[in-house]
Amino acid sequence: MAVKLRLRRMGKKRQPVYKVVAADARAPRDGRFIEAIGLYNPKTDPATIEISEERALYWLNVGAQPTTTVRNILSKEGILLKFDMTKRGKSEEEINAKVEELKKLHEAKLAKKAEEKAKAKAKPVAKEEPKAEPEEKVEKEEISAEEAQGTASEEVKAEDGKTE
Repeated sequence: MAVKLRLRRMGKKRQPVYKVVAADARAPRDGRFIEAIGLYNPKTDPATIEISEERALYWLNVGAQPTTTVRNILSKEGILLKFDMTKRGKSEEEINAKVEELKKLHEAKLAKKAEEKAKAKAKPVAKEEPKAEPEEKVEKEEISAEEAQGTASEEVKAEDGKTE
């Protein structure tokens, strides 16, 4: 039996909340599952993620394959990093240091996004008025347009054989 870690949709219409579950790969998306290991709510800002780290590591150790979205969620939480480092035989201290570093980076990104949103709300976008061009340039453009029409009409007449 192939086990997948995937999302199970719950909630109301247009208000999805997902359970992160370990399920048989042949079972339908919202069908039967083996165990619920967490919760994911993408509608909050930032998205709410609650996952049992112990159970997620257990399922990864027994060979469960996460879907793309669940892989991203586990990566943000540092669970995949922890799984990978334990598999490589790293010490517990090294693993915890790397996970803390990852979480600090993630928090810094969230703070930066919040700061950008605050700036965007506080500073309304001002519409720029088109700058007036100097009159000399406008006159030159008109002359060149007239000259271009004159030369074009001469070329047409030459082609027809009606040169004057």
